[in-house]
Amino acid sequence: QVQLVESGGGLVRAGGSLRLSCAASGLTFSTYHMGWFRQAPGKEREFVSGISWGGRSIHYVDSVKGRFTISRDNAKNTVYLQMNSLKPEDTAVYYCAAASTWYYGGSRAADYDYWGQGTQVSVSS
Repeated sequence: QVQLVESGGGLVRAGGSLRLSCAASGLTFSTYHMGWFRQAPGKEREFVSGISWGGRSIHYVDSVKGRFTISRDNAKNTVYLQMNSLKPEDTAVYYCAAASTWYYGGSRAADYDYWGQGTQVSVSS
C-alpha cells in the first residue's frame, strides 16, 4: 500500500520560512518523479514544484521561483520543499504526489499516480 505523508506545515508570519517533508512508503521511491501542489480555499489545485526521480530535472511555478527549493533524499524516501520569504498568498493546503512518468515538468496533476493527504500552510500578514 502506497503512502505519502506530508509534515512541516503550520502558521508563520509573512517573510518567514517553513520546510515541508513528504515521506513515501510502499513504492520504489527512487523511480518516481515527485511533485508539490497546493490548493487555497475556493481555488483549483496548483502545481508548485516538481523533481525528477534522480533530482536532475527541477521545475517551479513562477510565483515561487527564488523563494522555494525542492529536494529529495532517495535513501530516506523523502522529498522536501523549503519555503522562504513566505507571503500570505502562499496560504494553502500543500500536497505531495508521486508520478511514474510525467510530462511538462510534472506540472499536470493528472500525471501523478499517488497523493498525500496534505498539510496546511498559513501565512499571516
